[in-house]
Amino acid sequence: MVQRVSHASVVVDGETVGAIDKPGLLVLLGATHTDSPAEAEKLAGKIWGLRILDGERSCSDVGAPLLVVSQFTLYADTRKGRRPSWSAAAPGEVAEPLVEHFCTTLRGLGATVETGRFGAHMDVSLVNDGPVTLIVEV
Repeated sequence: MVQRVSHASVVVDGETVGAIDKPGLLVLLGATHTDSPAEAEKLAGKIWGLRILDGERSCSDVGAPLLVVSQFTLYADTRKGRRPSWSAAAPGEVAEPLVEHFCTTLRGLGATVETGRFGAHMDVSLVNDGPVTLIVEV
C-alpha cells in the first residue's frame, strides 16, 4: 500500500528509526509466500515511477523520498470469525530479505529510502497528502 505524504516517521522504543520530512511516499510493504526477488524489483520500479505526486509527477521525476515499513498485516484474512489469520503472510525469514531487496532496488534506482525496523512494534506517524492511498500490485 502506498500513501502520498507530506511527511512521515517511524519510532521504535522512543527512537526515530526512519523519517521523511518533505513530500514523498510511505510504502507499507507486505510479502506473501510466493513473492520473489524479481517481483520485489518490479514493484520497486513501479512505485518509483508512480505518477501520484503533485502535478502528476513521480518520485523519480522529483527525487522525492520514500519511507518503507514492513507490514505483514496487509495479508490478514478476516473472512472467518473475529480473529484475523496471518497464514498468507510470509514468515520473517522469507519476508525480511524481500523487504531489504525492495529497498536496495529503490536505492539502486536513485531513491532516498528510509525504513522502519523489521519485526519491531513501530509507531508510524504520517500526514497523508490528498489523501492519496493506493494498493499497488505487480
